[in-house]
Amino acid sequence: MADITQKSSKPALLAGLLLFIVFETVAFYGLQYLTSGLGESNQYQAENTIVSNWVKTMVFFVAHLALVIVAMLILSNRLPRRYRGQVMGWFYLALVMSFVLIIPLFG
Repeated sequence: MADITQKSSKPALLAGLLLFIVFETVAFYGLQYLTSGLGESNQYQAENTIVSNWVKTMVFFVAHLALVIVAMLILSNRLPRRYRGQVMGWFYLALVMSFVLIIPLFG
């Protein structure tokens, strides 16, 4: 039987990248606002700051993971079949971005 899968076109990949960047930007600033009251802003003080910053980090990770999973489930049900192949790639990239976004969160 012939391979009937259609590959995503370059404009579709570019649109996916643009929407991914918008999603990650909105998610980061939303989660930054959500976790703004957690953690210590001064990392170089004499007191131990590991526990409160650990809580802020874990809340950020769990909330970001929940957002990404909800977005993946919604997109996988709403997108036409020919674009669904992109969803898992953007999902894996978003999981990596969870670790990258911790740097500006504490910056």
